[in-house]
Amino acid sequence: MHTRRIGPLTVSALGLGCMGMAGTAGAAAMYGAVDRAEAIATIHHALDIGLNFFDTAEIYGPFANEELLAEALAGRRHQAVIATKFGFRIEGGKLLA
Repeated sequence: MHTRRIGPLTVSALGLGCMGMAGTAGAAAMYGAVDRAEAIATIHHALDIGLNFFDTAEIYGPFANEELLAEALAGRRHQAVIATKFGFRIEGGKLLA
C-alpha cells in the first residue's frame, strides 16, 4: 500500500470513506439498507490490506458512523488514522441550517 505523510502522520494513499456505512442526518439509508456487520467486515478488511485512513463525520448517522468505527477498531485503534468532520448543528437527528 502506498502511503503519504500528512504532518506527523503516515496514512495510506487510499482512504475509506465511511458515509455509506451509516447514512447521513435526514437520509439514514441513502445508499440502501445499513448492514452493520458488513460495514465492520469492510473496515477490518481495509486494515488487513494496509489501508489505515478512514473518513467519517458526526453527521453520518448522525453520530452512528463514529460509533461504528469505534466498534470496528476496538483492539486495532493503533492501526488507524481517522479524519472526522464536526461542528454541525444537529437536533433530533436532523441537520439544522
